[in-house]
Amino acid sequence: MTTNFGTLDYFIFIAYALLILGVGLWVSRDKKGHQKNAEDYFLAGKSLPWWAIGASLIAANISAEQFIGMSGSGFASGLAIASYEWMGAITLIIVGKYFLPIFIEKGIYTIPEFVEQRYSTNLKTILAVFWIALYVFVNLATVLYLGSLALETIMGIPMIYGVIGLALFAAAYSLYGGLSAVAWTDVIQVVFLILGGLATTYIALNTVSDGEGVVQGLKTVYDAVPERFAMILDTSNPEYKNLPGLGVLVGGMWVANLYYWGFNQYIIQRTLAAKSLAEAQKGIILAAFLKLVIPLIVVIPGIAAYVMIHDPEIMERLGEAGLKNLPSVEQADKAYPWLLQFLPVGLKGVAFAALTAAIVSSLASMLNSTSTIFTMDIYRQYINKNASDKTTVNVGRISAAIALIIASIMAPLLGGIDQAFQFIQEYTGVVSPGILAVFLLGLFWKKTTNKGAIIGALASIPIAMYFKVAPKGWSTSIFFVDIPFMDQMGYTCILTMLVIVLVSLYENKGVDDSKAIPISRNLFKTNPKFNIGAFTIMIILVVLYSLFWK
Repeated sequence: MTTNFGTLDYFIFIAYALLILGVGLWVSRDKKGHQKNAEDYFLAGKSLPWWAIGASLIAANISAEQFIGMSGSGFASGLAIASYEWMGAITLIIVGKYFLPIFIEKGIYTIPEFVEQRYSTNLKTILAVFWIALYVFVNLATVLYLGSLALETIMGIPMIYGVIGLALFAAAYSLYGGLSAVAWTDVIQVVFLILGGLATTYIALNTVSDGEGVVQGLKTVYDAVPERFAMILDTSNPEYKNLPGLGVLVGGMWVANLYYWGFNQYIIQRTLAAKSLAEAQKGIILAAFLKLVIPLIVVIPGIAAYVMIHDPEIMERLGEAGLKNLPSVEQADKAYPWLLQFLPVGLKGVAFAALTAAIVSSLASMLNSTSTIFTMDIYRQYINKNASDKTTVNVGRISAAIALIIASIMAPLLGGIDQAFQFIQEYTGVVSPGILAVFLLGLFWKKTTNKGAIIGALASIPIAMYFKVAPKGWSTSIFFVDIPFMDQMGYTCILTMLVIVLVSLYENKGVDDSKAIPISRNLFKTNPKFNIGAFTIMIILVVLYSLFWK
């Protein structure tokens, strides 16, 4: 199934592409007499204002796995998947208040660099290699795969050409300009992302209501499938294994969100590039407000598509002859591309630009962060400690290009993944609990030792695999348990923290570690604007969960 684009659609999309490339290359230019150094390339010269930080955080976060994957999960399970977004808003507030002050005070470029300051060079190197592998083989490859899948579904472009096209688009400005090009173009990307997403939501709901508007469309969708608006699923729901009821609010969801927003290089890097801590915190609040809106543009369309396809009257009205290859629940990730055919000429171009913006901005962010970790934590640590600014920047560009080539080779091999958003969460969840445990105790428990952190990080993998992999027929025996992956993440994190605590106490005999971080109450003071924004967000979330509890 392909979507027919008009001349205006192609014009809008080409104009968008030229605008992004033009702005990216313009902000990437070297100022007269100034050689771009590591701070310029990897941290945008520490000059980003709050609104650029907030927009860039969302652009880096929202990619094909949200537009395609989360919409697919909305199609398959309903609004409950929005907890990743809404709880992400609370997580951003926590990161802004309690994590950022420490990171910015340390003046770090990368998260592994913080690990070295708090623990050791060995642990830093282990985590640096792990993150590079994760970004290349999981994050970059998956975004390229889902993005090219969308191009194939919408426009009939063969996957291999879609992968190459997206890779070249992202590389065209991000490899040369670094974080500055990525962050400033993200501001434009977010505008397209939100406008295109809202256009798709509007058309989907208006189509369901037979032209009676969004409000009536939302009412029609709710009346048709009220069970799909439950935020807290019960054990009888087929999707309980992915979103286990109250475990979403008090369990493993916190592990996923704190790891992603607090210790993920390609997310946290733009806050490290802020003019000041206060500027970074204002950017965090903007991003948190935008997170409240994201389900409206990625989850609601998926639910609307489910109602459209399963209501014979709507399908008859739309004319089944022109609607072939309808997505089934088993093909949930085709729901969003399928909806785009209903957009009128002009809006198709905007929506397609929004989808491309989401993909390309995330690719650019991941590339920049992969090259930052490799250059600062591997190359300058072990290969060339005295590298000049020019050499450092060039190594960053080359390493990003190599990462992109490897991911492009891997992307087509990921075919057949259903509900890709859930797939990414589940398999990242094997390693994220251990890393989160290492960071949380390293930040806030002064007795944590390097040996405790290393043993805990290594032990977290078999602990996670114990919960995840059971021999056939043993999953409910006394030796193995069969629990949702989100609960697995919560238990793995708790048990890993216990291992770290026991090893640290045995080694240090209760004495504070020599590399412990001194923490004072003043370190976590925030200005009134941040506090007002944070309380407003929390009130909105209480209202939302109260409305859609069950």
